[in-house]
Amino acid sequence: MTSRFIDWIWHIRGSLTLAPGQSSDDAFKRLDSLFDEYGTHHERTDDRLTFRKKDQAAQDKMAVFDGGVLQIEQGAGGSVLHYHLTSRALLFCFLAPLLFLAFGQLTVVLGALEKPPTAAEKAADEKAEKEKEKAQAPMNPIDKALGAPEPEKPDARKDKDGKDKDKGKDKNSPTAAYVFAGIFATLYVVGRILEDRLVRSLFRKKLADA
Repeated sequence: MTSRFIDWIWHIRGSLTLAPGQSSDDAFKRLDSLFDEYGTHHERTDDRLTFRKKDQAAQDKMAVFDGGVLQIEQGAGGSVLHYHLTSRALLFCFLAPLLFLAFGQLTVVLGALEKPPTAAEKAADEKAEKEKEKAQAPMNPIDKALGAPEPEKPDARKDKDGKDKDKGKDKNSPTAAYVFAGIFATLYVVGRILEDRLVRSLFRKKLADA
């Protein structure tokens, strides 16, 4: 498996045809403001520009990218700008769902390994439910008329010792992991498509600016 086969995950490539007669100097001059941002270092050699970003500001229009190369080449139809950009943010959003899915599967396996409740534990739970039903019986009218306070209703989530009965019951539920996996998967798909279009539109607009 070649690196080119998988690097599309966090690499964005594209090309734009320059206006007729537009020189490399003019094109890079129009794009220069994009690389004159905090945390951005860029170098230009003839028809090639390379840049790197570190601790870039959120308002940077290219903040999602960590580096890249812009190259202008002469084609049959005129000069063409080729760009190759990399983004660790996209890579993270791609790997995060896989990590959360792994956590979810591990949670399912751990839950399957746990011992089922014993007969004594089941009997104790049934007894607690019966006590709860008794405690919820309506208050005696005479006591109510005399102004006696209503007995405190037991918390259904707690046992007679005040401990949370549900504590630990859902610790092996993979739902949360699956939810986070879905969120990051959506972020990646939307980000991968959106950033590709945004950067292309951004370059086109800058190249066309008077």
